Amino acid sequence: MENPRTTMSATDPKTPSSNLLSSSYRRPSSSRTIYSDRFIPCRSSSNFALFDLPNSNAASPSSDDSRSAYTTLLKSALFGPECVQPLTPEKSFSGGRSSDSDLLQISPPNCNIFKFKTETRKSLHSLTPFGFDDQLPGVSHSPVKAPRKIPRSPYKVLDAPALQDDFYLNLVDWSSHNVLAVGLANCVYLWHASSSKVVKLCDVGVDDSVCSVGWSNRGTHLAVGTNNGKLQLWDASRCKRIRTMEGHRLRVGAIAWSSSMLSSGSRDKTILQRDIRSQEDYVSKLSGHKSEVCGLKWSYDNRELASGGNDNRLLVWNQHSTQPVLKYCEHTAAVKAIAWSPHVHGLLASGGGTADRCIRFWNTTTNSHLSCMDTGSQVCNLVWSKNVNELVSTHGYSQNQIIVWRYPTMSKLATLTGHTYRVLYLASSPDGQTIVTGAGDETLRFWNIFPSPKSQNTESEIGASSLGRTHIR
Repeated sequence: MENPRTTMSATDPKTPSSNLLSSSYRRPSSSRTIYSDRFIPCRSSSNFALFDLPNSNAASPSSDDSRSAYTTLLKSALFGPECVQPLTPEKSFSGGRSSDSDLLQISPPNCNIFKFKTETRKSLHSLTPFGFDDQLPGVSHSPVKAPRKIPRSPYKVLDAPALQDDFYLNLVDWSSHNVLAVGLANCVYLWHASSSKVVKLCDVGVDDSVCSVGWSNRGTHLAVGTNNGKLQLWDASRCKRIRTMEGHRLRVGAIAWSSSMLSSGSRDKTILQRDIRSQEDYVSKLSGHKSEVCGLKWSYDNRELASGGNDNRLLVWNQHSTQPVLKYCEHTAAVKAIAWSPHVHGLLASGGGTADRCIRFWNTTTNSHLSCMDTGSQVCNLVWSKNVNELVSTHGYSQNQIIVWRYPTMSKLATLTGHTYRVLYLASSPDGQTIVTGAGDETLRFWNIFPSPKSQNTESEIGASSLGRTHIR
């Protein structure tokens, strides 16, 4: 059936003359046009007075310029740029001070309000409420960045037999030399990310088991905490044990390195500060928790140590204190997830267990609680991105998910699933682009979630090409 709109002809006495549809009243477009028979309103002949637009004649002389610019912009938005034609400076100032009506020449009132026009394919970057960016002087626009796409599946999966399903342990850590350490039962294995080579570092014996691993900042030495309360120090490059340090009565579930200090947290409720240059097993003992210490992190400037415990407390210590300098008791479950921001000094994030489910942010410089986000499930780990102001959290009961957040809005950028047990372990690659997660389902999964540093032009050595599923031992 023929469209009745296309039957209009110039011979119809009710049809406007063809000169009213001439190109002089069309908006020129530099982009490709699409011709169609749609009626698109053209308000060239609209009466401005009906819209109660501000009249600069009634305004004070000092506000003429600002009102004139605003009126021009508003009329262009309402009626289209073809209805607003600025005069040349010579014409506009030939008669002294000009008003808005002088500066704006409106198209002849006898043109159609509704007429056939051509559709113009607009730029995707034109997101302002005014659709005529190129014709508005003084208005600059930059292209809108497309949202970053985060892959929803891991690019690599490692089988990790005997990876314990224990919330209070810390069995995965990634060194600055791109080597992943994993504690499996009573052994520690090293996975070299650049070559996918697996090396067995140590065996603590059949009567003991690995409860925590932690790389030094330089990535050459690995500390291994055991169930018997011992802390072993290993030279990873030579696969040689350097020394064994004692002091704890129960298992060592948390390890944190500063520049020269090695801290260990235990089920015996204490934290031991160890100087590896000293012959003594430890130089000081920190007492403040009333239950097992399960989270331990030094700040990036090595001045503050944050500890979390099964007593639902988050404590902050300085380099020389034996008592906490800050105490935070807002969490209602064990605090294992702790992360210092690499972007803002003194910004600390913490996550609570099953009964709490919240991520909280603290400013340790001002001793203030900044915000709280209820995640809906047990918070097992937190890690900040080194490259952008984002962080990732891993969760247990009941959804076993991984969430990427934008800070400080705490909007979700991605929710990743795949683990069938609680995601208890988390570490970040040295380039800051990749994370590895571990769970009681005895798998390690590698995800590309963060962008590369601005100064980095080469791809990561972690090897997104090495896809598939392999074994870590």
